[in-house]
Amino acid sequence: MGSVSLKIGDGTARFKRASFCSSAVNILMLFSVLTTNLFALYAFTSSSKDHQTHLFHNPHKNLSLISEHVSLILREIASSQKKLVKMEKDLLSYETMDISRPNIASELKLFLKHHQLPLGKDSRTGITEMVASVGHSCEKSADLLSQYMTYKVSGPCPDDWSLGQKLILRGCEPLPRRRCITKSVQKVGLYRFPVSLWKPVSEKILTWSGLGCKNFECLNRKKLGRDCVGCFNITSGYDTQKFVKARGKNDFIIDDVLALASGGIRIGFDSGGGSGTFAARMAERNVTVITNTLNVDAPFSEFIAARGLFPLYLSLDHRFPFYDNVFDLIHASSGLDGGDKPEKLEFLMFDIDRILRAGGLFWLDNFYCANDEKKTALTRLIERFGYKKLKWVAGEMVDTAGSGKSEVYLSAVLQKPARV
Repeated sequence: MGSVSLKIGDGTARFKRASFCSSAVNILMLFSVLTTNLFALYAFTSSSKDHQTHLFHNPHKNLSLISEHVSLILREIASSQKKLVKMEKDLLSYETMDISRPNIASELKLFLKHHQLPLGKDSRTGITEMVASVGHSCEKSADLLSQYMTYKVSGPCPDDWSLGQKLILRGCEPLPRRRCITKSVQKVGLYRFPVSLWKPVSEKILTWSGLGCKNFECLNRKKLGRDCVGCFNITSGYDTQKFVKARGKNDFIIDDVLALASGGIRIGFDSGGGSGTFAARMAERNVTVITNTLNVDAPFSEFIAARGLFPLYLSLDHRFPFYDNVFDLIHASSGLDGGDKPEKLEFLMFDIDRILRAGGLFWLDNFYCANDEKKTALTRLIERFGYKKLKWVAGEMVDTAGSGKSEVYLSAVLQKPARV
């Protein structure tokens, strides 16, 4: 029961299993047919002999009674079929969007249409048909999704990346594929790697539509987050010193952290990495880091790519698209905060643990603790995984770019244990 993923070319398709679900539906259908027929048999044989004789002498009444019984049987069959369809959808748990609604875009209907396998049921997997991969929560934003899927086929894509991101932030992830041509801006002035890590990025090669700021000067005046204050200034701003020079006891030096690793650090993942400075510092040390980001209020993805780094356009609500136990290091900061939903942080932490290898390092970098309760809850959550505490510092820092008040932050380097 459920679905499986199969890589086809450069995309992912999901397929329906024809095992338990199909058997259950067939059994229910057979039960429904038997029930309705037994009901009909009972209806025609339960009358008394005198009543049967009366009907024999009144053919019109007899026909009327038969017609009523047949109508009742047909209604029972129709009702049973509706129930079976609903049960099948619940069992398969993939078809949650009603594409028969009139306001659904034709391209969305085509994308979500089921496609039978050309050779029938696959003998090894039980797969019978291809099912499009689309976010489960897209049903809640069906109108926006339909708007996103309204375009001219093979024509230029609408300038609606912000609409797609709005859908992602509402849980509609992954988005459906589209059959339109994306606007392509000539990327002039790019530097070769690794020179590109600290060279200025041209404003002309970035997408500014849908954003409040239209240049770096505006961005560097804004506080885009606790981890991104002037973070687009990579030539003279604080990011030129970040991870190599500490401002306080909560700031760990990158070389000190790498020295704690067992087996070496080769690949890492940075969840919510701002403008990519952490990945840049790691690249200088021959460590490949993937930076998770969205373009919230700034063109983060394009900026990171222009530096010669790998941006992953993904929300933290999405399950990380990596296999288990693959990363040597995971770097995270206040972007992990689930707000007033502690279970959201729990799910995220368990997914981080999943992709981190045994002996790998989890670097929690200046996680903002709004109060002692949140600090205690985070500490207890981390302790559930049995990580070894290599560094653990809770201290106060002044919010110089915001309120100016002293705030509590937690920084830690934790090592994942081996589990049998």
